[in-house]
Amino acid sequence: MDKLSSLTRFKAACPFLGSTKTSTLRSLSTSTSPRFPTLSALTERATKCPVMGPALNTRSKEIVAGYASVAANADVEKIHKDKGVNIPAGASIEKCPHASAARAAARMADELAAATAAKKHADKKAAAAGCPFHQKAATESATAKKHTGFDYEAFYKGELDKKHQDKSYRYFNNINRLARKFPVAHTANPKDEVEVWCANDYLGMGNNPVVLETIHRTLDKYGHGAGGTRNIAGNGAMHLGLEQELAALHRKEAALVFSSCYVANDATLTTLGTKLPGCILFSDAMNHASMIQGMRHSGAKRVIFKHNDLEDLEAKLKQYPKETPKIIAFESVYSMCGSIGPIKEICDLAEQYGALTFLDEVHAVGLYGPRGAGVAEHLDYDAHLAAGRSPDPIPGSVMDRVDIITGTLGKAYGAVGGYIAGSEEFVDMIRSYAPGFIFTTSLPPATVAGARASVVYQSEYLGDRQLKQLNVREVKRRFAELDIPVVPGPSHIVPVLVGDAALAKIASDKLLSEHNIYVQAINYPTVARGEERLRITVTPRHTVEQMHNLVRAVDQVFTELNINRLSDWKLAGGRASVGMPGASDTVDPIWTNEQIGLHNGTAPRSLRNGEKAVVDGKAVTVARSRFDILLGPMYGKLQPNRDFGTPAVADTVLNTPLGAESIPVAPAIAVSA
Repeated sequence: MDKLSSLTRFKAACPFLGSTKTSTLRSLSTSTSPRFPTLSALTERATKCPVMGPALNTRSKEIVAGYASVAANADVEKIHKDKGVNIPAGASIEKCPHASAARAAARMADELAAATAAKKHADKKAAAAGCPFHQKAATESATAKKHTGFDYEAFYKGELDKKHQDKSYRYFNNINRLARKFPVAHTANPKDEVEVWCANDYLGMGNNPVVLETIHRTLDKYGHGAGGTRNIAGNGAMHLGLEQELAALHRKEAALVFSSCYVANDATLTTLGTKLPGCILFSDAMNHASMIQGMRHSGAKRVIFKHNDLEDLEAKLKQYPKETPKIIAFESVYSMCGSIGPIKEICDLAEQYGALTFLDEVHAVGLYGPRGAGVAEHLDYDAHLAAGRSPDPIPGSVMDRVDIITGTLGKAYGAVGGYIAGSEEFVDMIRSYAPGFIFTTSLPPATVAGARASVVYQSEYLGDRQLKQLNVREVKRRFAELDIPVVPGPSHIVPVLVGDAALAKIASDKLLSEHNIYVQAINYPTVARGEERLRITVTPRHTVEQMHNLVRAVDQVFTELNINRLSDWKLAGGRASVGMPGASDTVDPIWTNEQIGLHNGTAPRSLRNGEKAVVDGKAVTVARSRFDILLGPMYGKLQPNRDFGTPAVADTVLNTPLGAESIPVAPAIAVSA
C-alpha cells in the first residue's frame, strides 16, 4: 500500500494538507471515491483545488498521450515486432500489458475529467472553507449555482458534516476479492493485493468450483437477467428449485426467496404487522436494522426487550392477553457481538403466551448444524444428523418449534438474496401481499442456481464448518495470549473491542496501509458509541501463516496506537461485555469437540500457505445432480473457470458437449487456497 510520507512533505505548502490530521489523510488515500472508482477519495478532493486540479488534468492528458500510440491493435503489434516479443498462438490483445495500461490510463483520465467537471458545478462557498486558494477562486467566480428556495446542497453538506464530526461517516474501501486467490483481494490497483479478514463469505463458497461451474452452465443456457418480477416472466424453475431446497433444509413446508434478507425481513414483518389485527411486535434490543425497519413500516406496536433477557421478555409478554396476536422477533447469531439467542427458551415463552416466533438465522445458515440449517438445527445436532436428507420435520425439535425462519444466501453461501421459511399458508400470504416481493425484479437464474448449488454442497459436507470453527478457536486463543480484548461469545464472530470511533478507523487504516490486512472498523450506529470495534471473520481458507500475520499485526497496531487491552478494560470496569467484573473472559463455543471431530482425530487440519483447499467429491456429485433435468447431467472434471480471453480456449469450451469428459471425480478434489 502507498505510504503517507510523500504527502507529509507538502504539509507546509498546502493549507489543506497542513490543517488535516494524518489519520484523515490516511483514510482519504486508502478509500475509493464513491463516484470515480479509479480515483482515491483524496485525489477526488484534489481535483477541486485551484492548484492541484489543473495539474492533475494536465498530468492525465500526458499519461494518455504516452499510451496513445498503443491504442490500436496494429500499433500494439508493431511494438511487439520492434521489441522482439513473440505472441503465443490464440493469445488476444487483452493479454498485452501495453494495451491494458492504455485502457487503465484512459479510464483514469476520463474520471479525472469528470471529477474536474463536477467541481465546476460545486458550491464554491462550501469548497472555499479553510483554503485561501479556494477563497480567492470563489470570490473571483460568480457562476456558483443559486437556489431561489430551499438550499438542498447546503442541507446535504450539513448532514454529512454531522457524520464527520461524530466520526460515524462511512468510508468505502475498494476491495475486489479474487476467485482464484481467496481470501486475497486487490484494491483499486489490481497489482495491490491485501488479505480480507472481515467478509461475510464465511466459507469461501463464493468461489467454490461446483458453484462457479453451475453458474457458468446456467448463464450459457438462460442468460443473465430474470426478465421481470416473479409474477411477470421472472418465475423460473431455478427459483422454484431453490425455494424447494431451502424448505427442505429447514424441514418446513415452504420457502420464498427475496432479493436480499434485508428485504425479506422488512417485507415480512411489515406485512405481518399490518395484517394481524392489533399485533404486538416484541423485538430484541440488538436486532438487525432490517427487522427494526419492518416493524416500523408495519405501524404495529413495538415492545423492545433487553438483549437475550428472558425475564424481561416474559414480563412484557404478560402485559397482553394471550388472544392478542404477538410476534417475538430475534436472531440466532448477533453479528456484531457474537452472542447467540436462547431459541428454545423463547419458543417456550411463545407457546405459553400465544406468540409467533420469528427467527433471523442470517449469520448462522451454512455455519451451524450437521446440514448447515443454522443454530436451531444445531441445538438438536444428533437428531438432525440421523434424519439426513429427509425434508420432514422432527416433532418437538427446536427448529420445528420455530414458526418463521429467515436466512440469507449472501453470507455463508457466498451468493446474494434472502428468504423466509415456514408453513405453506404463511409463505403464500407473504407472496400475495408483500410489496417487497411483488414489485421487484427477480434474481438472475445463474445467481439462483449458484446459490442452490452452494446450499446443497454445504448440506452434504461438514468439513468447511468444522475447519472454520477450529480456525476461529485458534485466532481467539492467540488474541487472549496477547491481552487483545475480544468480546466473549460462543459463535464464529471475533469482535475486537477498540472503544473509540476515531481509533477504530485509524487502526483499520493502519492494518490496510501498513500490513495489507483489510478489517473494516465498525462504528455507530451499527454498534453503540464507545463500543466501536474491529469485526474479524475467520474462514476455513485462511492459512496458519495468515492467521499468525493477522494476530501479529493487530498486536502491533494496538501497541502503536495505545489502544486499551483486556487488562485495561478490567481496570476501567469493563465495556461491551469485555473485562466486566465477575464475568468470564471467554464463553464455551456452541460447537463441541465431538462435533468438530477432535475426540476421534477426524477434525480437518488448518491449511498452510501453498496448500490446496479440499473440495468434497460426494458433495460435488449431489450438487451437480440437482441440475440434471434443467442443465443436463455433468460428469468428470470440474470446470469452474472459463478463459474467454483466449479465443481458441473459448471456442473449445463452447463447442464441447457438457459431460463429454469422463475423468472421475475423486473423493476429495483440491483447489487453490
